[in-house]
Formats: sequence, structure tokens, C-alpha cells
Amino acid sequence: MKLYHKIVLGLALGLGAGLIFGEDATVLKPIGDIFIRCLKLIVMPLILATLVNGVASAGNIKKVGRVGVKTLIYFIFTTAIAVSIGLLVANLMHPGAGLTIGSVDSIKKAEAVTLSGMLVNMVPTNPIAALADGKALQVIVFALLFGAALSASGEKGRPVANFFQSLADVMLKLTDIIINMAPIGIFALIAWTAGKYGADILLPLVKIILAVATACFLHILVSYSAIVGLVARISPIQFLKKVLEPALVAISTCSSAAAFPFSMRAQKQLGVPEKISGFTLPLALTINMDGTAMYQAVGAIFVADACGVHLTVVQQATVVLTAVLASVGTAGIPGSGLIMLTLVLQSVGLPLEGIAIVAGIDRVLDMFRTLANVVGDNTAGVVIASLEGDLDREMSHTPLDQLEEEPVVAEA
Repeated sequence: MKLYHKIVLGLALGLGAGLIFGEDATVLKPIGDIFIRCLKLIVMPLILATLVNGVASAGNIKKVGRVGVKTLIYFIFTTAIAVSIGLLVANLMHPGAGLTIGSVDSIKKAEAVTLSGMLVNMVPTNPIAALADGKALQVIVFALLFGAALSASGEKGRPVANFFQSLADVMLKLTDIIINMAPIGIFALIAWTAGKYGADILLPLVKIILAVATACFLHILVSYSAIVGLVARISPIQFLKKVLEPALVAISTCSSAAAFPFSMRAQKQLGVPEKISGFTLPLALTINMDGTAMYQAVGAIFVADACGVHLTVVQQATVVLTAVLASVGTAGIPGSGLIMLTLVLQSVGLPLEGIAIVAGIDRVLDMFRTLANVVGDNTAGVVIASLEGDLDREMSHTPLDQLEEEPVVAEA
């Protein structure tokens, strides 16, 4: 079986085990935690190595800057679409109707993020500390500056460039080893999730779960498919098949960072060159949070419904703007959307007590919004590569079943 077949099997078996054995299935959580930790241990070195290597080998620094600007504009554009879809679905479904606000004591209020503060925090004072702390945005900034300097150094920088090329190859080989653990890790994580959150806690809040899931799937099947088909000129069906692996990992782990190695693999199958994917994917990990922003829009309407408050058009426009800005720089880790939701609620004067209701099912909601985030990460690569004329059309149009089961990095 191909890897994605094994992942689907692990997902199905884990769901069945969780529903059958209930709380007893939570004993499998350590296995899932080990899998996530193995994935996360390679993310920061992989970002550093591939990004430095990509910038250094690009040769044309102006092209790197052009790709960066296009990627940033693309992410802001798709995030605005995502929030609008979230508001549309929530206004049609009214997920909070009939519910009452509970009490909240332990929810941490998010501090307002200023543009100047965000720009300052992007620049690391210690790149080693940024790597150790997993601060992806700071690692990206350092890698871009270091790669640009390495490219400008010419022959004197060649030994260092060769080192990062070798480091990238080694990290990709390590990625091959770890992603083969995916079926077992996903089985354990889904069994734990299903066993812990069974049907009892989900039924009373089924409307908000359906609203978030509906918004995410609409964004994937309509917005992303249209963008991939019209801009990148790739069959949406082929695209969705090739991003199935990272999508399944996203659902299982609720972490864009954990899905990162699988997205690298998917980008290769889609015909995106490493010089593009090595830049767009690390950037997407930190600033492309379509699913998170969409969840914040649905959450705002949910809380408004539960409070009996009607949000005006101006207030909903404020939700769009706040959600887009709040999603920029959000780390790809589980639970980040819950904290960011406080900013959105505060922007339109809704009570933070509403967070208490969704906090209990945040893990379930996180599965859907991370799915949208990761699929969006993969659209960026094919769109930017197509706009730059670097997309391998033969590879991108080859059906997944006709591709050989290749590792992320080819054998020499």
C-alpha cells in the first residue's frame, strides 16, 4: 500500500478504537505524542536548511523578494476570503442560537498586537535561541538574511553553501524516516481524540462543529479549487489527491508544523521546485492561517447568537479585518485559535465568557481549521510557482497513482 492508504487505514482504525473503548483508548496518547515530537524536532532545522539553501541558490535576490511579496499578498487575499465564508456560513446556520453563555475564569486575555511590535518581534536577537524556542518567523527572517549574504559572498561562501545543501538533504532524508511512522502515530492520536471527546460532549455543540466544518470544506472545495484550477491550471481533483497526506496529518495532529514534512513531499508531487516550496511553506507555517481566521469569524457569530446580540454589517467587517490581522504570525501549534478568538470578540464588544463554551471542544474544531490551513499552505506553492513560470507541468498533471512511491529526497 502507498503511504496515504496506510494513513487512511490508521485514521479509520483509530476512530473505531476510540469510539469502542472510550476513555481506555486514551492510553495510546503517548504514542501519538512521540510521533508529533518527532515531526516537530525536524521542522526548525528543515526550515533553516531549505530556506538558506533556496535563497543562496536562487542567485537573484530580487526574485526572492518578488516571490516573498507575491506570497504575502496571496495569503492575505485567501485569509480575507476565508473569514468572509466563515461569516456567511455562520449567519446562515446561527450556531449559537438556543445556547446560553457559561462562566469563564481560566481563559487568558490576549494582548493587542501592534504592527510595530510585530515587526520588531520578527527579528531575532539570537538565531540559536529562535531555533531552540521554535520561533518559526524569527528563523525565517534569519534564514532569508543569511541566505542573501551567502549568495552575495560568491566563491568565498561556497563551502558554507555546500554545508547547507548537505544539511537540507540530510534533513529531508530524516523526514523520510519519520513520516513512515505516520500510520501508527495517527492511529494513536485519533483513538485518543475519539475516546476523550466521544459523542456526549459533541452533540450539544453539533451546530458550531458543523458550521466550522462546512466553512472549511467550502473554502477548500470552492475557493482553493478555483484558485488552483484558474491560476495554476492544475486539476483540482489531482491537487486534492496529492495533498491528502498532509491533510490527514493535519486532522490527526491539529498542527501545521507536524504536517510540514508531508507538505514538502506533496509539493514535489505537484511539480513545485524546492526553490519555491522551500520559501512558501516556511512562510505559510507562520502567516497562512485561513482556517484559524475562519474559525474566529464563526466563533464571533456563535457568541453573538448565544448572547442574543445581532452584529451589524460594520461590526462584521471589523471581524473580517481583525481576524485577518490576528491570524498573521500565529504559530502552527494546537490551540492557538482559542487565544486569538479573544481579540476578535473584543473588537466588536462581545463577552469573553463565550470562549468557555467552545473551549471544551476546541480540539475537535482545531482539526478542521488546521486542515484548511495546511491545504492553503500547499496551494501557495503551486500558485507562486505557476506565476513565476517554474511549475513542472508534467509532474503536476501526472496522477498520484502513476507516481512512484518516492522519498522526499531522491537517492543519489
